[in-house]
Amino acid sequence: MIIADCHLHSEFSSDSHARIADLLHQAVQKGMHCFYLTDHHDIDFPPEAAGGLDFQLDTSRYLDCLSDLKEQYRGQIEIRTGVELGLMSHISDRLKAYTTRYSFDFIIGSSHLVDGMDPYYPEYYKGRSQTEAYRAYFASIYENIQAFQDYDVYGHLDYVVRYGPTKNSNWNFADYADLFEQILKTLIAQGKGIELNTAGLYKGLGYPHPHRDILNRYKELGGEIITIGSDAHSPEYLGYGFGLAEELLLDCGFRYYTLFHDRKPEFLPLG
Repeated sequence: MIIADCHLHSEFSSDSHARIADLLHQAVQKGMHCFYLTDHHDIDFPPEAAGGLDFQLDTSRYLDCLSDLKEQYRGQIEIRTGVELGLMSHISDRLKAYTTRYSFDFIIGSSHLVDGMDPYYPEYYKGRSQTEAYRAYFASIYENIQAFQDYDVYGHLDYVVRYGPTKNSNWNFADYADLFEQILKTLIAQGKGIELNTAGLYKGLGYPHPHRDILNRYKELGGEIITIGSDAHSPEYLGYGFGLAEELLLDCGFRYYTLFHDRKPEFLPLG
């Protein structure tokens, strides 16, 4: 059994209305041992690129809230602090100032913008083929990981595929293999992990992502650090599809998954 969902969002993220108490109740009901909250903090995210949403986390209030909940839920579930940082190469100094100021157990680095546009919205795909749009997104990840390294795993590496015009129906790893070779080798060399994100199961991809081809290549290159998260923005998706995720990782040759405490990896057996 997977004992923690490492990617969760609450009312502290502007794209979620989930009450933390409801998320915690769901985690306890599912028998999880640890609870991570990883709400969004996207510095320099233009509100017009997100339908007016502001992805700036009130971090002090957030951490105070989690500190109070740690005491309240002591003996029921261990609460660990996390954040999902939106990475862009031009804000690396500001990101570093943020991670120096605040302490977390776990930091997800992720990409939500390419040249000021979020692939969640159809405008991102206008004027270029789907393959070109996907390649631009993956190229931006490579830029981001060269510019900034103070995070633990890279989240939803193929986020763009969730929202493309045909999603993954025309997926061909060979179209992006050169970019993933650079990305995965760099992540491994930097001691960073990747995330297996089960949102792909409830967002139309039919599998946890990144795609199995990417997982296989990460394993072949020697990658070992992998967390499992639902990316839930509401309680019903917490822990979604974790049985399938575990089967997939075992089938790809992984024997352990990872949790983080005080930014240090802990390896737990699969199966």
